[in-house]
Amino acid sequence: MSTLSRQRIRSAWVFLAPMLVVLASVAAYPLYRTIWFSFTDASLDLIDDARWVGFRNYLEYVDYGNGQGEYFGLLADARWWRSVWNTIWFATISVAFETFFGLIIALVLNEQFRGRGLVRAAVLIPWAIPTIVSAKMWAWMMHDQFGILNDILLRLYLISEPVAWTASADTAMIAVLIVDIWKTTPFMALLILAGLQMVPNDVYEAARLDGIHPFRVFRKVTLPLIMPAVLVAVVFRALDALRVFDIVYVLTPNTDATRTMSVYARENLFDYDQFAYGSAASTLLFLVIALITISFIRLSRMDLEGKEE
Repeated sequence: MSTLSRQRIRSAWVFLAPMLVVLASVAAYPLYRTIWFSFTDASLDLIDDARWVGFRNYLEYVDYGNGQGEYFGLLADARWWRSVWNTIWFATISVAFETFFGLIIALVLNEQFRGRGLVRAAVLIPWAIPTIVSAKMWAWMMHDQFGILNDILLRLYLISEPVAWTASADTAMIAVLIVDIWKTTPFMALLILAGLQMVPNDVYEAARLDGIHPFRVFRKVTLPLIMPAVLVAVVFRALDALRVFDIVYVLTPNTDATRTMSVYARENLFDYDQFAYGSAASTLLFLVIALITISFIRLSRMDLEGKEE
């Protein structure tokens, strides 16, 4: 390793040190306690007197005799696996639509037109609104009797009767996705727009002089150049979507159709007074997000090393 590389690494650690210290002070201890509680029989009333029970909260086999038995624990809980599926489904659909719409918005905002600054500011409004406020606002708009959404759809003859968006198991997840896509698409557009701003204008001018079709320019030039920014935006948004809580909790509380891993953990931690069980769910959620983050970092590093070679 060269002297310049060592100096860069040393400088990086110096700049990262304050952030790492703050992060360790506010996150390391709570994370340790959560993992510890997941291996105990802790409850809200007996946190200080919690006893070590091993992996019982995760998986335990109870032998009834005569060759009969049953598995208990988080990994044998059908409601947990339903929450896992809801979380993965929500993250996949929301991130896909947000990336698609964010790319379109970013391409529009990257063009030169009168009032572009005002449009850019207006696009960011949904993202700037607090999530709880957005969820409550959309809950009123989706009300089956007084909501404006049903009124618009009825006037357009798209539905024949009002829809209970947040109360029906068939439409609850759709309602959550609509709110999340509306709110978070500007975030994706902002990150993708930053990537578009880095593309040299000379590339587009050369393509225009050669008479290349704009769609082909986008597919062969623009998209490959902004792909790193798109991937970063997708990963950031996916990690955020995997721990979704507030929108689901406000729009569709206590609903199996939309219950995510975060909501499931919160219910067991506080509503059902199964503190250890909820800690186990929180630990598994942390492990899922950590594995995805580590995998992305390793893949990015391999990609960069391959390009350098």
